[in-house]
Amino acid sequence: QLRLVESGGDLVQPGGSLRLSCAASGFTLDNYVIGWFRQAPGKEREGLACISRSGGGIVYANSVKGRFTISRDNAKNTVYLQMNSLKPEDTAVYYCAARTRPTWCSQDMEYWGKGTLVTVSA
Repeated sequence: QLRLVESGGDLVQPGGSLRLSCAASGFTLDNYVIGWFRQAPGKEREGLACISRSGGGIVYANSVKGRFTISRDNAKNTVYLQMNSLKPEDTAVYYCAARTRPTWCSQDMEYWGKGTLVTVSA
């Protein structure tokens, strides 16, 4: 069974940092484009970052550019999202998603994890 499992969500103070992980089971991530998304209460799901299969191509949403970093370790079958300078408006459930084609991220990714909750609050 193909699964993506996110972890690392937590309660953090404004200005703090978290690193989220997205681990795959049942398939190898190196053939997949991976994206991180989030959905805050009452809001639409937002694409945050996308990384190509090799890791050489990366795109960020303006809302997180300069604060978040996506990376992948294909040997560990895991993708990461390093989040720095967190703000209360970053509070959301964070999801990772994967697909083989097309080779970019969008809202209709092939596989989705169940999400991990990040809460930014004093």
